[in-house]
Amino acid sequence: MKKLILSINAVIIITWLFSAPLFAGDINLFAAASLKDVLNELTDTYTKSHPHVKFKKNYGGSGLLAKQIMNGAPADIFISASVSWVDYLKTAKNIDEKSREVFAYNELIFVGHKNHGVKSLQDLVRLGKIAIGSPKSVPAGEYAMKAIKKAGLEEQLQNKWVMTKDVRECLLYALRGDVDGAFVYKTDIYQGAEGIKMLFTVPQEYYSQVAYPMILTREGMQKSDAVDFYTVLRSQETKEVLRAYGFIIR
Repeated sequence: MKKLILSINAVIIITWLFSAPLFAGDINLFAAASLKDVLNELTDTYTKSHPHVKFKKNYGGSGLLAKQIMNGAPADIFISASVSWVDYLKTAKNIDEKSREVFAYNELIFVGHKNHGVKSLQDLVRLGKIAIGSPKSVPAGEYAMKAIKKAGLEEQLQNKWVMTKDVRECLLYALRGDVDGAFVYKTDIYQGAEGIKMLFTVPQEYYSQVAYPMILTREGMQKSDAVDFYTVLRSQETKEVLRAYGFIIR
């Protein structure tokens, strides 16, 4: 009987150890750098009513984040600034495709300290250094490069680029005056980037729409807290917060 009780206890302990991570209070959130401010507000609000939850946030270029997830980095929720990087993860079958939907939309703009007579893409040839997110991993840079190519300016501007790791670094370079201008999202200015101004909005016909698809990973689907927070991200209350930060909701 004593051996039987010990065996049952052992089974209970082992079962608890293996199931515990599924209900752990940690939520691993991977998101595009341009969402940092709005997501910080949303997570802060959430933890006030769910004090047992701790967020582990990783902000950066969507391509870099997607590759980290592909290589096994612990992630529960991924919000990209480009549809292509969520599609990229489908090949590893480590995301829940049914949970996928668009979180918000944005617009691509060009900013700088001074006008320099810059009012359109064609005017960029007058500038020296231009900050752009690396098109291979930063969606803002990818959108910008598509616009440049469509405008027929790729060759004229090829020696002007200052490549950055994400869109927020582009904004930082522009703020410090390290470059004559930078491609960022409209919300980056909306969220209080003082000292620089929007010089022009990149015409939508020059690039594909900036959409932020979000998705739960297979690991996230097994965490009740991650699923609950994902539900919050889809709520009407969250949509109102996004609008307050200048994001487009449809």
